[in-house]
Amino acid sequence: MRIHKEGFWIILISFIALGIISPLTGLIPMPLYLHYIIWSLLVLMFLWIVKFFRYPNRFFAPNESIVLCPADGKIVAIEEVFEPEHFKDTRIQVSVFMSPNNVHVNWAPISGVVRFMKYHPGKYLVAWHPKSSTDNERTSVVIENHNGVQILVRQIAGAMARRIVCYAREGNNIRQGDEIGFIKFGSRVDVFLPVGSDIQVTIGQKVSGKQTILAVL
Repeated sequence: MRIHKEGFWIILISFIALGIISPLTGLIPMPLYLHYIIWSLLVLMFLWIVKFFRYPNRFFAPNESIVLCPADGKIVAIEEVFEPEHFKDTRIQVSVFMSPNNVHVNWAPISGVVRFMKYHPGKYLVAWHPKSSTDNERTSVVIENHNGVQILVRQIAGAMARRIVCYAREGNNIRQGDEIGFIKFGSRVDVFLPVGSDIQVTIGQKVSGKQTILAVL
């Protein structure tokens, strides 16, 4: 387990703030037990921020016939939808809701070439809202494997999320399980699969990025 690079500055600033605010609370007249409660809450908040940016060490055996889950969280949608941005046809959408307590690293579900990447500014609806996939701030990444099969991974900001980080770039080769991005504070990841894919997860199932098999192509 290590700390993700996206969290270094936030953790440092939080640590400095903790060191400044904690002594200042001692200047406020109040019962001693209230001071202890406030200090405890500040420490717990700092520890939660550190936990949010954790980056677990995960290993798997690459398999070109499967689609790995790109994120930790819970499956909130499995449905056939019309995907208007890139494919412009019907796809199977599998959505993973990431709570603030989940690991927020995003991984490549398949190996291949990044054929498309686009960032969209937008709203900050709650991540489980049906329209969050098309109305919220989001980044879409399309990966094509050596068989010509394309899969779209969409990072979606939620009500708490205010920054999506995407490392994928068009034309780059990417391996299954490589990190493709990070979403800060509560979010959702949608995966658009070819119709006919054998879905291996169910609604409400808790999944682990780079570990759970999402589908078989």
